[in-house]
Amino acid sequence: MTDSNYLREIRQDIRFETELCGHRFTFLSTWGIFSPREIDEGTDLLLKYLEINPSDDCFDLGCGYGPVGLAMAKLAPQGKTLLVDKDFMAVEYSNRNAQLNKLPNAQAMLSNGFQHIDPSLRFDVIASNIPAKVGKEMMTILLHDMKKHLKPNGRIYLVTINGLREYMKRNLQEVFGHYSKLKQGKNYTISYSERR
Repeated sequence: MTDSNYLREIRQDIRFETELCGHRFTFLSTWGIFSPREIDEGTDLLLKYLEINPSDDCFDLGCGYGPVGLAMAKLAPQGKTLLVDKDFMAVEYSNRNAQLNKLPNAQAMLSNGFQHIDPSLRFDVIASNIPAKVGKEMMTILLHDMKKHLKPNGRIYLVTINGLREYMKRNLQEVFGHYSKLKQGKNYTISYSERR
């Protein structure tokens, strides 16, 4: 039988500090959210290649507890950053982390991809650590919705496992007309496209 002290301990918020894009952050998370104790390798790689202007409006797709979206919000204080996830706990922790890190320009909401997002909203940057198991139908919907929600010359930065590299290249070329590989690491690839 698990002792009650251990249970009480693991029910507590997980709290850690880290540096993202040259800024210090404190994150709260919990068991059941992706990579709860530290920034995962894919996200870490993605953040090294994001280029954000101070007035960019940003969108974090599949935000988890918020590292990508909150880093973008910090880099774009004159813009607004919207974080979405289909997991209500991820949204709750993203909003708590936005408050904790004093980022009033960041807000998280529940949405399955862009399904619950105002159709008129447009963004300068969309970034996502896309889960490998999202499936090709959902991926097709996501890529078309990303294009629709980008401003002219808007940019997308995606990190995927290396196994999806060729798939992303093909699909981004099909939807956006072009594709760039910004970086291929040991396990992850950063893909980039823009709305021309």
